[in-house]
Amino acid sequence: MSSNNSSSKVVSVDEQAFEKAGGQAVDEDGFPVVDETPEFEAAVEQETQAKVDANHPDGIADTSKDRIHGVTLEQEERIRAREAELERISAQAELGTQNGREQRTREVASQGSTKRRREFQKRAASVDPMADPERDDPRAELSQDELATVNTEADRLATRVDGWSRAAISRRLAEAIVDGTDMTSAVVRVFEELQTAPGGTVP
Repeated sequence: MSSNNSSSKVVSVDEQAFEKAGGQAVDEDGFPVVDETPEFEAAVEQETQAKVDANHPDGIADTSKDRIHGVTLEQEERIRAREAELERISAQAELGTQNGREQRTREVASQGSTKRRREFQKRAASVDPMADPERDDPRAELSQDELATVNTEADRLATRVDGWSRAAISRRLAEAIVDGTDMTSAVVRVFEELQTAPGGTVP
């Protein structure tokens, strides 16, 4: 339904625009005008992909030398630190190549280990004279008959105790005999020590 009534009041175009900005637009019948133009919004997948693209260092376009577009300051600092670390590693790889370095390091470590072991054995010798690294083999102090008996007993014990060589057992027996223990007691003592030694099987 149209209206033939005319308004006597003349309103300029600017005033009409101002009035429409303040309130909702009204048609000629007095009904509010609804703008039915749809607003375009990103789908959830598009928003997710945009976040991934914005946060991934390879997907960031460097728009300026000072800042990286689309990342937080923390992310930017991590990216720059990672780049600096990679450059430092590359420089070290080019300049730090030394032939035979591993072998020299092994030799120095081995010498240090041997030196520390000898120092420890010298300290242990104050408690146990047999632990002295400069002391001769105790089997050299035995007579020929005692040495033959020690070797026979060591051979017999080697078959009964796993993980010990005949030479190691005979050395222990010789140490016990040099200390003044008789043969029978020395054999029993060494056998018990070897049975209860760490890593051995206890029956």
